[in-house]
Amino acid sequence: MERYFDEELTKLKQKLLRMAGLVEESIELAVAGLKEQKDEPALEVINREKEVNQLDVEIDEACLRLLALRQPMAGDLRFITSAMKIGVDLERMGDLAVNIAERAIELNKVPLIKPLIDIPRMAKMAQTMVRDALNAFINRDDLLARDVCCRDDEVDSLNDQIFRELLTYMMQDPATIQRAVGLILVGRHLERIADHATNIGEDVIYLVKGKTIKHNIDSQRSSVCGDT
Repeated sequence: MERYFDEELTKLKQKLLRMAGLVEESIELAVAGLKEQKDEPALEVINREKEVNQLDVEIDEACLRLLALRQPMAGDLRFITSAMKIGVDLERMGDLAVNIAERAIELNKVPLIKPLIDIPRMAKMAQTMVRDALNAFINRDDLLARDVCCRDDEVDSLNDQIFRELLTYMMQDPATIQRAVGLILVGRHLERIADHATNIGEDVIYLVKGKTIKHNIDSQRSSVCGDT
């Protein structure tokens, strides 16, 4: 039974890493389709959504099977329940990447307002957060998880900057409103992806330390990020 349990945990980790890899690639492809004004990368994101959803189902089933057969306690129980929650966050990130891809296909029909710089930068930050959050989970690295949580503020600030810039374009030229709103939504989707990566970081901190910092509990979040 012990060997079976270890093998199932290994398979679970592999599925989570595969799902995270797909989500990370989907973010990159969706934004590349927008930046380069090419539909092919965005269509690839839409086509791979089924695989992301299938992995989500398989992760849920694996976690429930382990809970039923092993009835784990303490650390193992926290690991499996965290894996279930992480699967949900990854699936939602995949949906957000699809939303960006769909928006890219719409925006590709018209000229860009300006060359995109901050949105690709924001996407890269979100991708890195996804990758680091999963690595923190697999390695039970609460320090890396804390770093992921703190990076969320940087993404939020960049999203605010993008919004203000696009708002200026809309005020100066009403003809840009539709395109600007599309880019604002892309920024919002990327900001939400970073939020889900932060959720995973918070789950890792709970897994390793048994400490809850969810729901922006001010004193604990400040402690995590070293604010005064």
